[in-house]
Amino acid sequence: MQEQSLRPAASDKPRYEARRLTGDSKMAEIDLDGQVYTLRITKAGKLILTK
Repeated sequence: MQEQSLRPAASDKPRYEARRLTGDSKMAEIDLDGQVYTLRITKAGKLILTK
């Protein structure tokens, strides 16, 4: 099965579908240079990124 979560946006910036990143848990961990951040989708459908 091939994932299609990355697609070019109109401005050629990478675009990721947040719900595909978080899955059923509504949360995902993102690593940036050894620092781990948590991406969370709230009940209101907003995104929160915390360290």
